[in-house]
Amino acid sequence: MSLFTLNLQLVRKTYRYLTCLIASFFVGGVSADNLAPPRSIVFYYGANPIIKELSVFDYAVLEPASGFIPTDVENTKTHWIAYVSVGEVLESQSYYKSIPASWMMGENTEWHSTIIDQSAKGWPSFYMDNVILPLWKKGYSGFFIDTLDAYKLVVTDEDQQKKNRQGLIHIILSIHRQCPGATIILNRGFDLLPAIHDKVSAVALESLYKGWNETTGNYTDVSSNDREWLLNQVKIAKETYHLPVISIDYCPPTDTACSLDAIQRIKALGIVPYVGDGHLQTINQAASN
Repeated sequence: MSLFTLNLQLVRKTYRYLTCLIASFFVGGVSADNLAPPRSIVFYYGANPIIKELSVFDYAVLEPASGFIPTDVENTKTHWIAYVSVGEVLESQSYYKSIPASWMMGENTEWHSTIIDQSAKGWPSFYMDNVILPLWKKGYSGFFIDTLDAYKLVVTDEDQQKKNRQGLIHIILSIHRQCPGATIILNRGFDLLPAIHDKVSAVALESLYKGWNETTGNYTDVSSNDREWLLNQVKIAKETYHLPVISIDYCPPTDTACSLDAIQRIKALGIVPYVGDGHLQTINQAASN
């Protein structure tokens, strides 16, 4: 490796760190350890977010494609969190065409997305530069990291699964290290917790009581066996790693009884609830209480 290449890598690493450090001053600059656990959280992936309705929640997870820019919002105590997918990428993403074909290792046919090889050598830096840093600079105070388990859909070899887990751990550590104060919420990724539990703010799961089937377009009741497995993961997250746990359940937006019942049952377990529609296109104010 030439001296020029080494110097170029150093410049890039320094740039990423300084970008995150500067941005941290604009989003509060507090460490994840000092953030209070969320009493309420909303997940809204629709267009044209209604700030007044979202601001009643402690945390609001938004789809950045909505065009929402946190630095444009004044006088709100809500933590604005960006939804980001790490294990899968949609063709509609601006950076999709820049991803080398060798990093693509399969497809999630249910969601029509491409599964990325987390063990690819250049993926962590690419992800930081093209996903995390641009959102951090816009004022998002953290990230809700989705599709952490996507690699399991196509990788069955244990050695390759381990390499994918290490790639994901590398990314999470990079976010924590380069972006001081970033709130990091994992969607599942339970098998990563032994390595990075002290770097994340909370862990989330989906469908504890009520679920959504994207293939059929139907709302579903979660089986007792699936719920038992999830609750065991909740116990580990709470008792072993002392992390707040969030459950995202799904009910038709017009079925108030379904929503309230799920919220009450989730709260009774000491879990922070949110109940939304199948695509999280509406805001359920009942979950803010």
